[in-house]
Amino acid sequence: MPVYDYRCDTTGEIFEVRHPIALKLSSWADLCDVGGFDSGSTPADAPITKLLSTGGVISNKTLKNAEAPPCMTGGGCPGRCDI
Repeated sequence: MPVYDYRCDTTGEIFEVRHPIALKLSSWADLCDVGGFDSGSTPADAPITKLLSTGGVISNKTLKNAEAPPCMTGGGCPGRCDI
């Protein structure tokens, strides 16, 4: 399931939740239900905003082999790059 970031428009806090693509959240109560958060003193009908986020991009610097593969640097492809 994809992970999404939402901002509570009342408190300004940002929360990360995992839910199906088809699920549409529109209120603090929805977000608390899906994320398992305590609603605290924030009104249940407080609006939330889904934030634009990038996909799960992994930088090659975080990998054990910090070199980009040849197919990413203009070189030939040593294997399964045509998939």
